[in-house]
Amino acid sequence: MMGGIKQEQSDASQQPRASHTGDQQEEPKKRGWPKGKKRKKVLPNGPKAPVTGYVRFLNERREVMRARYPDLPFPEITKRLGAEWTRLATNDKQRYLDEAEREKMQYAQELKEYQQTEAYHITSAKIHDKKIKKEDSPSVVVSSSSGSSLTKVSELPSRFDIPIFTEEFLDQNKAREAELRRLRKANIEFEEQNAVLQRHINDMNNAKERLEAELGLDEKRTQALHTHLLAIKHTLVNSLSTVPLPGTGETASLGNLDSYLSRLSGVLEGNPQKHRALLGQLHEVFSHLDSEKL
Repeated sequence: MMGGIKQEQSDASQQPRASHTGDQQEEPKKRGWPKGKKRKKVLPNGPKAPVTGYVRFLNERREVMRARYPDLPFPEITKRLGAEWTRLATNDKQRYLDEAEREKMQYAQELKEYQQTEAYHITSAKIHDKKIKKEDSPSVVVSSSSGSSLTKVSELPSRFDIPIFTEEFLDQNKAREAELRRLRKANIEFEEQNAVLQRHINDMNNAKERLEAELGLDEKRTQALHTHLLAIKHTLVNSLSTVPLPGTGETASLGNLDSYLSRLSGVLEGNPQKHRALLGQLHEVFSHLDSEKL
């Protein structure tokens, strides 16, 4: 009988302890945002959320660090930038913090304006409906082999989530950085080819400008020669207007000056003795010509 009383006391003492343990297991465990898992954007059409001063510093310095150390893995780059941020002078650090604060104030103003739009109300209603449907949907409970613990399927980690700083993440990051290096190399080659083509284009443009300048000079010279030829014709017509052709009596004009001189030359060369008077008249006319006009 004493053994039965001791057994009951022992059972009674274990019951509250077990219930207490059960209460501890049922309390939801506070956890941070899972590493490697992207946050969903609450407002897809809303303004872009601001970043902190530290993130601004990382974004500004990351490309410089990658260019200096192209083979350095992503975690090591982040580690070095974190150490550089820690050593950064207060004044330099404050610049990033001030920019982040200004961006934060601008975001608050844009968010306030966005919350007054119809798009915000539609998006908020959709998010609320999704939340209600998610809460109403039953969660499947999976029992472990021992039967001592229960786990919800919704709490099981997704096989598509790759936590950072694991081997999978580092391998994926190395492949991504190798692809980026290949793209940077291809981009450099394209830029060099573009520079060569640009030099060819500049040479062609310079040659075109020189040809256009020479063409302009030729046109000016041609115009000057044409003007000078007209001046000579006017001078000859004025001087030979008093010298008629033998036999026809035709005098020189702008319209017949070429034929007039040709026939006059033929007459003089055919019988110069006969036309001595004409030769003297021509000698007198040409002696009074202004050589500067010719």
